[in-house]
Formats: sequence, C-alpha cells, structure tokens
Amino acid sequence: MKIGVTKYIQLLFLGGLFTISLTAQEVQKLSIDESVQIGLKNSHLLHSSMEKVKNTKARLSELRTNMWPSLQFQGLYTRLSHIEPYLFDLPAALGGPVTLSPSIDNNYSLKLTLQQPLFTGFKISSSVDMANYTSQAQKEDYNTDEQALIYNVKNAYWNLYKANQLKLVVDENVNQTKAHLDDVTNLFNQGMATKNDVLKIQVQLGNVQINQIDANNNVRISMINLNNIMGQPLSTQIETVEKVNPQVEILNNMDFFVDKAYSNRPELKGMDYRVKAGESGVTLAQSGWYPQVALVGDYLTARPNQRVFPSVDQFKDTWDLNLSVSVNIWNWLATKDQTDQAETQLEQAKDSYKIIKDNITLEVTQVYLNILQSKEKMIVAGNNVGQAEENYRTADDKFKNGLILNSELLDAEVAMLTAKTNYVQSQVDYELAKAQLEKSSGEIIK
Repeated sequence: MKIGVTKYIQLLFLGGLFTISLTAQEVQKLSIDESVQIGLKNSHLLHSSMEKVKNTKARLSELRTNMWPSLQFQGLYTRLSHIEPYLFDLPAALGGPVTLSPSIDNNYSLKLTLQQPLFTGFKISSSVDMANYTSQAQKEDYNTDEQALIYNVKNAYWNLYKANQLKLVVDENVNQTKAHLDDVTNLFNQGMATKNDVLKIQVQLGNVQINQIDANNNVRISMINLNNIMGQPLSTQIETVEKVNPQVEILNNMDFFVDKAYSNRPELKGMDYRVKAGESGVTLAQSGWYPQVALVGDYLTARPNQRVFPSVDQFKDTWDLNLSVSVNIWNWLATKDQTDQAETQLEQAKDSYKIIKDNITLEVTQVYLNILQSKEKMIVAGNNVGQAEENYRTADDKFKNGLILNSELLDAEVAMLTAKTNYVQSQVDYELAKAQLEKSSGEIIK
C-alpha cells in the first residue's frame, strides 16, 4: 500500500511527538523529600536491618514462653513378647488356679504433662530482659541505618544540584567566550586586533569547553550516584526541583547541638540498651547459684496401667503432682566463670558507650565549625559574584570602546567564572553542612 507524501510527513510528525512525550515521561522531577522517600522504600540495607529487628522480636517472644506453663502430650504403643502368665494354685474348693500376672502383649499409653517453673534463680526473667534490651538496641541500629540513608540521599541530591548549577555557569562562560571571540575576530578583520589576540581567545575557549565536558560528565556521574542510593535504575533521568536557600540562618550554640545528639543519636541509645542487656546477662549467669523449683503434673491413661493391680487389658486413668527442686552443688566453678565472662562483656559495653559518646561530641563539634565556615564562605562568595559581574560589565564596555586590552577582558571573564563557581559551591556546601548537622544531632526528618 502506498502512502502519500503528506500522509508520510504527518506520520513522522506524530511519531516525533510520541517520542518526545516518552522522553519527557522518563525524566523524574524530584524534590529532596521525594528522593528520600524513594530511597527508604527501595533500600535493601534497610530491609535487611528490619529483618534483624523482627528476628530479635521473635527471640524475645520465644523466651517469654518459658514463663508460662508448658503442656506436653506423649502417646506410646509397645508390643511385648508373649510369656506364660503366672498361676497360683488354689484348692478346687477355693475356686481353683488364679492368674496373678496375666501376659498383656499390646500396651498403650496416653500422657499429658503440665510443667510450671516456680523459681529459676531469675534465669527466665533475666533472659527475657536481656532479649528485650537487645531487641530495643536492634531497633536503634535500624534507626541508625535509616538516618545514614537519608543523609546519603540528601548528600547525593545536593551534589547533583551543584553539578547542574556548575554546568549552567560553565555553559554561560562558553557562550560569553564565543561572543568575545566573535568580537575580536571582527576587530581582527578590520585591522584593529592582532592575530595573537584571536589566538588567546581561541585558547581560552578551548579551556572552557574542556571545563564544559567535565561539567556534563559530573552531572551524569552525580545522577548515577543518586539513582544508585535511591535504588533506581542507573539510567533514570532526574531533574532536581529543590532550590538552595540563600538566606543565612541563625544557629544555636554548639552545646545545644551536642546535648541534642546525646538525647537523639540512635547509636548512643542502642549502646545504652546493650549496657542494660549486659547487666541482665550478669544476672542470668548468676542464676546457676540458685535452686531450680518447678511444679510438674501428669495425667495418664494406659492399657494396662502399671499402677493398677492386678493388671487388666483395659484403659485406666491415673494422675500425679510433683514439686521438683534441683540444686547444682558442684560444677567446678563453671557458674563463677560464666559470671566473670558476663561481667567483662558488660564492662566492654560500658566502654563502647563512652567511646561512642566521645565520638559524637567530636563529630558535632567538627560539623558545627564546618557550618560556620560554610556560612562565612557563602556570604563572601555572594558578594564576590556581584563585584565580578560589575567588573566584567565594565571591562566589556571598555574593551568595545578600545580602552583596555583583550587580556584584561579575559581576566574579567575568568574572575567572573571563578566567583560564580565558588558561590555555587559555597551554597551547596552550606546545605550539605546543614544536612550533616541534622544527622550529627540526631534530628533528621524523614
């Protein structure tokens, strides 16, 4: 079937629109909060950490069952070899021979056993406490992993934003240099500029074009890194919609953030729970010094029932109730050794708590000083941009009027590029420093 030229053009146009539509749909416009939510949803690390939390909860639930009565059922069938029954001879006047022990070859028994621990030397309660504290510590480990992921997403997001902004600065500089080259080329054609002036601009253009290649590559690498952290296909196209806040915020003093970190950091909370678990571990080890007391009850139906005399080939029901007391009189001081081990583990946990606390203090102090430095840099860099732009405008006017040399305008272009680059970097560095301060003080918001 032949298609007319007009129809063919229409199909190509529609196909082009469809392709453009698909391309537009592939670009994700994400805010920083949306990026965080995607990262939380897709993280394999968080999923593994949550499974650890579930594991410790299941372990805690298992140990708690030791506090309650246990009920066991046992069924037994035994086939015995046949033996001749024992006969007791009596005179005929008294009824003749009597079978005292009949041979019952098939034996059946059904037994229910109820056991309730009464006192275990605090073994059960301390093991439950230990498991409970361990479960709480694992929850804090999950919170630690979650906060680390949130910070990593924010860090990658702002780095992608910085890469895009630096690309815009470099693109602008390339366009300015091209315009400068056109002006100098025109002057050269009119005999008002030297060949050396043209070559200088061409070299400058080559340098900024190399910077442009690097800037484009940095955007791609930053986007791949963000996709990787969020658990998305690496080829996903992302457009950042967040904007940096140029306003400098007023911060509380450093002690405020240190105290916040002591209260909020999940690593410190988790280690505190592990210290408490260690204390329960010592109590658990010491339970070997105490007697173990339990109440045991049995209900038995058997055929024949050994407690019934004489034995008959019928099911008979009996029961018994026992109070069991056991004491480990001598075990070569194994209980002492177990207690010593538990106490050393407790001391290690206490030392780890202090180490983590000291590290948090150092981290918050360093981050706080970094954010103060970032604030100062952003203020200075912002002022430099305005001065560099004015310097470039003035130099460009003077150059067009023949009042300054070509090299002076090149210097003004480089100065403006440097000023804008520094300003973008200082803005993003300030945002990253704020995110790091949130993480360090344990105030990260999902």
